[in-house]
Amino acid sequence: MALLRQTHRCLLHQNRNFSASAIAQTWFGNVEQAPKDPILGITEAFLADDNPKKMNLGVGAYRDDNGKPVVLDVVRQAEDIVAGNNFMEYLPIGGLKDFNQVSIKLAYGDNAQAIQDARVAAVQSLSGTGSCRLMAEFMHRWMPGSKVHITKPTWSNHHNIFKDAGVEKKEYRYYKPSTKGLDFEGLIDDLKAASPKDVVLLHACAHNPTGVDPTPEQWKEISSVMKQKQLFPFFDMAYQGFASGDCERDAQAINIFMEDGHALGCSQSYAKNMGLYGQRIGCFSIVAEDPKEAAKVESQMKAIARPMYSNPPLHGALIVSQILKDNKLKQQWYKEVKGMAERIISVRQSLKENLESLGSPHKWDHITEQIGMFCFSGMTPEQVDKLAQDYSIYMTRNGRISMAGVNSQNVGPLSEAIHKVTTQ
Repeated sequence: MALLRQTHRCLLHQNRNFSASAIAQTWFGNVEQAPKDPILGITEAFLADDNPKKMNLGVGAYRDDNGKPVVLDVVRQAEDIVAGNNFMEYLPIGGLKDFNQVSIKLAYGDNAQAIQDARVAAVQSLSGTGSCRLMAEFMHRWMPGSKVHITKPTWSNHHNIFKDAGVEKKEYRYYKPSTKGLDFEGLIDDLKAASPKDVVLLHACAHNPTGVDPTPEQWKEISSVMKQKQLFPFFDMAYQGFASGDCERDAQAINIFMEDGHALGCSQSYAKNMGLYGQRIGCFSIVAEDPKEAAKVESQMKAIARPMYSNPPLHGALIVSQILKDNKLKQQWYKEVKGMAERIISVRQSLKENLESLGSPHKWDHITEQIGMFCFSGMTPEQVDKLAQDYSIYMTRNGRISMAGVNSQNVGPLSEAIHKVTTQ
């Protein structure tokens, strides 16, 4: 009996040791908690706040003057046209051909010589993020040793995208805090110091997060310097039409570079300008030297996409192509996207005027001088924290205000809160 008890104790001890060892050697025991995305963290804090007057000015998604999400009328009309008229088969790896053609015409112009010469390689992508990711992977495979130069500051995901592709990053000066405008001299100096064959990521319009864009004359000088230095331009164009309300104006930087004879790349997104956020619809294109080179480049773009996501989604591509190839729908879209842009411009003006009427000692001209969805307010992280703590107003700690969340009902309280935290 004593022997049985001793054997039982030994087995229990062995089982405890095995369990402890198993726990210590779990497959994912070494996995660390990932840091929260700063913008998603803002949304979580906003949702947890029970103040009925709370404001979420962190997320970059358009809202109407009642603070509600918007589906464009033209999108609903296009949906009605395409619904039930197509199978649900896989798209080719490169996506819907009609979609790619109307997209590059929107970016480069209907009569662009590069399109007529068949020098544009293009594939449908998973919105702007997907386009940038394809470019990063293309760089890694086919532009070895080239660094990507990114504006300081930029959309935070740019850093993640190129880092994960193993591409070396450098920042170039862009925003000048003292003027809340463009650091043009610093930008030019940094481009002149870049190595030949490097890639420069440029925001085509409505720079995120600053809302500060170069003038046409400044774009011409940037193009000239990059041509002299043999730098490759890669445009991230997430806001065409949404920035100024004019699609051609918002693409003027790309047109300037095209006129100067650059080979270049472009990322397009239809999230903001058509409100197709959840459809994940974009286009990635590269302007090559000749049709033969373009065909090779496009084949490699598809080779990158194949193991990444195989092929892109169908529904959103059908909507976009229907709108852009039907002149009546296209004109309606121009009108609706202009309306969104004008609402943003209007609340910028209201915010500036309100702050001035409150007797603010600070200059707020930059609110209306900047363009697009975001306003780089110039507020400090501590002031942003105070807005959240005392007034339930949430935004990123760098002071970026999503103007899409500002409307005629909340611009007054927002102005008063900003005035108080910036004058204490």
